[in-house]
Amino acid sequence: MELVALVAVSLVIGALVMLLAVAVGKRKEPITQKEDTSAEDGADKPVPAKKQRAQQRPKKERPQQHNFTHPLLAASLKSHSGCVTCLDFSSNGKYLASCADDRTVRIWSTKDFLDRDHRCLRANVELDHATLVRFSPDSRAFIAWLANGDAIRVFKMIKKEDGTFTFKANAEDFPQRHKANVINIGIAETGKFIMTASSDTTILVWDLKGEVLASINTNQMTNSYAAVSPCGRFIASCGFTPDVKVWEVCFGKSGEFKEVTRAFDLKGHSAGVHSFAFSNDSSRMATVSKDGTWKLWDTDVEYKKQQDPYLLRTVPCQSSDGSRIALSPDGRVVAVSSGCNAAMFSATTGELEEEFHNVHGEEITDLRFDINSRYLVSTGDRVIRVFHNATGYRAAIQDMQVMLKKATNEAMKQRLQQQIQEAQSALNTVLAPRNDS
Repeated sequence: MELVALVAVSLVIGALVMLLAVAVGKRKEPITQKEDTSAEDGADKPVPAKKQRAQQRPKKERPQQHNFTHPLLAASLKSHSGCVTCLDFSSNGKYLASCADDRTVRIWSTKDFLDRDHRCLRANVELDHATLVRFSPDSRAFIAWLANGDAIRVFKMIKKEDGTFTFKANAEDFPQRHKANVINIGIAETGKFIMTASSDTTILVWDLKGEVLASINTNQMTNSYAAVSPCGRFIASCGFTPDVKVWEVCFGKSGEFKEVTRAFDLKGHSAGVHSFAFSNDSSRMATVSKDGTWKLWDTDVEYKKQQDPYLLRTVPCQSSDGSRIALSPDGRVVAVSSGCNAAMFSATTGELEEEFHNVHGEEITDLRFDINSRYLVSTGDRVIRVFHNATGYRAAIQDMQVMLKKATNEAMKQRLQQQIQEAQSALNTVLAPRNDS
């Protein structure tokens, strides 16, 4: 019996040993397979530490190009490799400047907008990148706001024999004066001063050498936008409050700076104002607000006699934080952005005439017309969109037809008829792709 019991115990122990061996073998099996696979891939060789770090680093996905088409799209300018933040047309109408976080400012020729290829000249922003750019009045230089340097840098445009430009930055940037993020800069068309505005309540007026002439406290809790008028006399700002405030920058007869005085206010919105725009002669202003409307104002008033601007029109529109408004230089068209979308309205009737949806892959950061009111340009991602201003052609034709009915002089009638025919021909050309589609 003892022998039988001993054999039984031996068999049980043997079975347990075999079960344990099988279990251990199964646990080791995946590791063995992984090692075999690695050996087949050449992993039996030691991997350098630098290569191991590279393998662990997540692969950065390249942002996809946002696609957009529209019958009124005249061109898409695509040379930037970073997000474009600001646009500006030169006062002679020949150039468009754009800046992006790719450390470059690009200068485009407006006469190439309708060509298949859109070449541009590149100005490098050394050790920094520009967030804002503005042409000088003579179109021979531009200024840029440096993102990291928190200062203005002046670039001279030196024309070469072949007609292209080289760019030379001034040896010294403007000194740092703002305590908050700068939201806009501008140069007076008179060439007498430069403006910088920050997101707190500060606007600084500089001379061209970088000396501060005056500091303005807007008392708007925060500034959302500020700009110099095209005539070079005024600085305006808007922000948290529902008003737009306008100041006159005064100079003496011999050109010396005198003072900054309050000119007038635009009062009528029921919520904070996102942005505003001037017509070319500063006789009209357009504003867009959080209250979901844009307004058109007659600002050709005798403000020194306490005359207030006239509200001409209030129009419902889509708006959002960061909305931009553009008023065509001739005052006939209003464009408003909201997020990635834009819309064009007749300034005369307030009618919505064109809508552009998902123009950019990101929120529109700048929106403006060229000085001849032929194009509307926008940006928000790496691409600049150029649209035909069909609304402007229609408005011009309507205005001239009204003038033709009132004209009594035969020479004037003939001139207007010719201008109407030319405008209608230009409009037909713009609309031709739409009719074909």
